[in-house]
Amino acid sequence: METIIVEKHWRDNQHLTLIRINRPKVLNALNNTVMQEIVQTLEELEKANDHYLTILTGDDRAFAAGADIASMKDDSAVDQYLGTRAQLWKRFNLIRKPIIAAVNGLCLGGGNELAMACDLIIAGDQAKFGQPEIKLGLMPGAGGTQRLVKAIGKARAMRLCLTGEMINAETAFSWGLLSKVVPANTLLQETFEMAKSICQQPPLAGRMIKESVNHSFESSLAQGLDFERRLFYLTFATQDQKEGINAFLEKRQPQFKGQ
Repeated sequence: METIIVEKHWRDNQHLTLIRINRPKVLNALNNTVMQEIVQTLEELEKANDHYLTILTGDDRAFAAGADIASMKDDSAVDQYLGTRAQLWKRFNLIRKPIIAAVNGLCLGGGNELAMACDLIIAGDQAKFGQPEIKLGLMPGAGGTQRLVKAIGKARAMRLCLTGEMINAETAFSWGLLSKVVPANTLLQETFEMAKSICQQPPLAGRMIKESVNHSFESSLAQGLDFERRLFYLTFATQDQKEGINAFLEKRQPQFKGQ
């Protein structure tokens, strides 16, 4: 891979993979190559039975400071329309296994949109979040006016998108954007601990939960409850459900196998 580093931790019941965006000279700015390599890796991991979860991160200075502006400077509207960017984001959204964004430093524009496309965001206490596209005569184009509204509400999303201002991690957490804030120097350690906790749960049920929660953003309450109910019924067809129930009744730790 040219722009990411992939570390597999498939031992000691961890079942997880770390993807690190690796463009430090441009603060991990996102371009098509970055997204292509992230998506390609995630799609390969979808097929691996011994992989349960992915952690996506950057470095101490930036998760991703936005889109790579230099790569789109001379683009026309037609170039953007015919490009692969939108399809790459759609493919990212189709990943069924959980993804945790571990954020230190700057998480702006496309970087914030990428973090929001993950299932959980854990941030170091020095992280900064924002949608500064308006300062370039642009607007968010990968979920900044959609996911952000659902995460923090219309008023706060309008404020960030219309002013381009940044907020710190504590504010982002209090607004509902983040799952957890931790000391910056323990970010990966804390993220791995949460990831391990998730990996100890039955992976099929975890994927169904992810699918059901994401479906709630696109349906009425009645439709969402019906969708949830059908997936709930489906858990009774898994071996993990039988193991979980039996382990509970027998007062022992369950041994989930993702089946």
